[in-house]
Formats: sequence, C-alpha cells, structure tokens
Amino acid sequence: MRKKLIIIAVSLTIATPLSTLAKEPKNYIYTSAGDFESVSAILARSDIHGVQIVYNWRMLEPEKDKYDFSKIEKDLAHTKQANKKLFIQIQDRFFEPNARYVPDYLLNEPVYNGGLSPQFDNPGEGDIVGSGWVARQWDPAVRHRYQALLAALAKRFDGQVYGINLPETAIDLDEKTPPKGFSCDNYFASEIANLAFARKVFTKSHVVQYVNFWPCEWNNDKNYMSRLFKFASVNNIGLGGPDIVPNRKAQMKNSYPFFNKYKNKLTLVAMAVQEPTLTYINTKTGKPFSKAEFVQFAENYLGADIIFWSTKSPWLAKK
Repeated sequence: MRKKLIIIAVSLTIATPLSTLAKEPKNYIYTSAGDFESVSAILARSDIHGVQIVYNWRMLEPEKDKYDFSKIEKDLAHTKQANKKLFIQIQDRFFEPNARYVPDYLLNEPVYNGGLSPQFDNPGEGDIVGSGWVARQWDPAVRHRYQALLAALAKRFDGQVYGINLPETAIDLDEKTPPKGFSCDNYFASEIANLAFARKVFTKSHVVQYVNFWPCEWNNDKNYMSRLFKFASVNNIGLGGPDIVPNRKAQMKNSYPFFNKYKNKLTLVAMAVQEPTLTYINTKTGKPFSKAEFVQFAENYLGADIIFWSTKSPWLAKK
C-alpha cells in the first residue's frame, strides 16, 4: 500500500471577492460538450447567466501531451458572443459501462495500471444501479497526467472561462476487492492534491470542487468532509455539488450541513439540479420538487451563488 500523501494548505488569492450579501442564486444551465447548439436558445434567455459544459478527459487529450481544446474554444466564443459566462467541468469519472473516456495511453501503458477502475452508481430516486468507471487518481502516475491537463487548460483559459470545476467526490467501489493501491485516505489526499493544483494554476478563474460524499465516510466520521471545507475556505476555493435535494437524509449526513456552516466563508458555491435530481419527490407534497423549493433550499440553507440547471427542468419550458 502506498504511503499517505501529506496535504499542505497554501493561501492563494482569487480575482473575484466573496460577496456577503444575501441574494438569489444566478441561473446557469449545464450540458455536455458538443450540445451547445441545442441549448443556445435557452442560454439566450435574460434569466440565464451562463452555462456549464462537461468535457471528458479523452476529448481534451486525444494523445499523450497532445491537447485538443477546439471544442472549448468554440463554446467560449459562443458564450462571449451571447454575453454569458462559461464554466468548464473536466470529467474523469463516468456512469455508463462503455464510457471509458480517458486517453488510450492511460488504458494501455502498464505504468498507469489500467488508468480506470470500475465503479457503481445509484442515479436518482429508486434502486436502479448503474455501473461506470473512475480514473485512478490515487495512483500518482495517473494523477500527474490529470494535473498536466489542468496546467495546459489554465495556460490557455485562465481568466477567459468564468470557472473550472472538478467532478464530484463520491465514488462507489467494490469494497471486497478494492482496486490496486486504493485506500480511502489515499483517495481523499489525491482529490485534495488535484484541487490544490487547480487553484495554483488557475489564478483568475474560479475553481470549484463538487462534493457530495466521500467513500468510506458517513457523517464526517473520518473528518474528510470537514477537512475539505476548511481547506477550501482557507485557499479561496469554491465548492458545489451535483444535486440539490432539500433535506434529503443522506446529504444531510454528509455535505449539506457543511455548506450551511460555511455560508459566506467560501469564494463561490455552485450547486446543480441534474436529470436524476428532478426525479426526487418532496415527501410533504408527494410531487417532484418545484423550482421555488430548489431555489429556497439552495439559497437559504446551502448558500448557493449559482445553480446549474438541467435543460430538462420544467420551468425552462415555460418561457
């Protein structure tokens, strides 16, 4: 087993100061790379302030050290023309069996131990469990390559994109036979290392880590959640999450209380209402959560500055 990584917090500055004024979160939409044209009409609305677009690792680095940022370039040009803001999410984990969207060299060169490990997912309401893959960020060789991608992105887009966010912390591995080299502490340390590196190279754009759960942890019993929020607060890093589900028990035992505790102490809070989020039912009404219910919880309890909305959100079809 590899030695645990040592985490050192270094205070950094960000161009955009924290606002302490209470305000309703700004509405953004989110979509995947290549889908910009299909959402352009929604983005043009006056109540939409920007877009978050997800780009997978393989798309951005088709060959080792050969980067292709043409899709980001095109999307950035479109958002600037529309006078909107662009958030980019750099995806290293995937939620379908055939989604292995990392460069071939990671999959094939022995030093990377396969590049990916299988993981499982419970998307939304109900017991339907899907399967997918996660990049082996706990492996130093894989992590080094991901950080090289972040550095290349920062060199081109720092200050041009409004923000960059790293994917959610939650992964669900086979506990009986964990991947080679994996430990819960190593995984936590690797995610913090990537986050610190992103903050180091992106000095102008916002840096946001999505956090919902940590593997092996419940109710902060390993202090992963508390350590992340403290680290983010000290280092001017934003936090967010892939789902807003008001008062849901699992989230209330994990990330949500820390968002509440750190209201006005984080440089940015950016939460999402994704397609699975729309499937959750408000037990008080017996109906799916409304826009007002999402916004109220995001604003009053989570302290959200931005909500990334699925384009399938019902309220977006009403104008």
